[in-house]
Amino acid sequence: MQRIQRAAGAVAGSAVGDALGGPFEFAPRGAFSARFPAPGAGGEMCGGGGWDPGEATDDTQMAVLVAESLLERGGLDLPDIFARFQQWAASEPKDIGLQTEDVLTNGMPWDLAAAVHFQVDHRAAGNGSLMRASASAVYFAAAGQEATMDAARRIAALTHGDRAAWEGTAIFHELIRLSFEDTAPLTALPDIPALVHPDHRGRYAAVLAPGWHPDQATEFNGAVWPCLGSAVWALRTTGSFEDALRAAIDLGGDTDTVAAVTGGLAGAYYGLDAIPAHWTQPLHVPLPGFDGRVLHLADLLHLAHRLGS
Repeated sequence: MQRIQRAAGAVAGSAVGDALGGPFEFAPRGAFSARFPAPGAGGEMCGGGGWDPGEATDDTQMAVLVAESLLERGGLDLPDIFARFQQWAASEPKDIGLQTEDVLTNGMPWDLAAAVHFQVDHRAAGNGSLMRASASAVYFAAAGQEATMDAARRIAALTHGDRAAWEGTAIFHELIRLSFEDTAPLTALPDIPALVHPDHRGRYAAVLAPGWHPDQATEFNGAVWPCLGSAVWALRTTGSFEDALRAAIDLGGDTDTVAAVTGGLAGAYYGLDAIPAHWTQPLHVPLPGFDGRVLHLADLLHLAHRLGS
């Protein structure tokens, strides 16, 4: 499969998962399949919970901001990414994580805001850096394992002071890179924990293990490690992009982010053509704080092409 197909699949797939999962956030387990029992029937981009049909949430909005910074600045400019996040947060988006909002609005400089928040709150292992990582994973994939994982950690640290969030985002970057190298990411999972900081190695080894199931999670899937583990489980236990997304959303909980992470992994694995057209057609990404801009599928594919070229 051509690399650009995987790049487009990762970017569009993450956005699709986000928009599909948003209306089912905190719904009971199995709510998606209860409402849409027949795969491929259509109508799943239903909207609800404050979201219009096909509308992506903060997960994709922040991913687009990262993408546009990387492309416009010609590489990783952390103060620029942080400034874009701040501009977005100040516009009162429909949804923003409590921790992320505090970091972006506490008045501290870009290189201290998240660290100070973590020192005070001691709770910063949410999935808010993982949720936005599809674009940066595509951009840095060609740079190799060490560089892509380092970039992931540095971008994650802008809003999350807990290294657990950095490591989960770095693993996601590496799994996307492996997909681009035509290496099945699931076969590489046994080697992944060795790349993780020792303080967090055991936790990630557990959720990435072949026999792990989301029912075994000891924390809500809004935390970074069960979120990533659930996405990997959804990819491992299904055979198509659509089935992986259905499995992810049916887990309940933080459905937009679990599905966004699953969509990024499954999109890179299966490629753009595997994403149902009736899911991509209504897809749109508002960018609060940026002159009323709204991105559609063609815009996301253009971004993916530039990020992956």
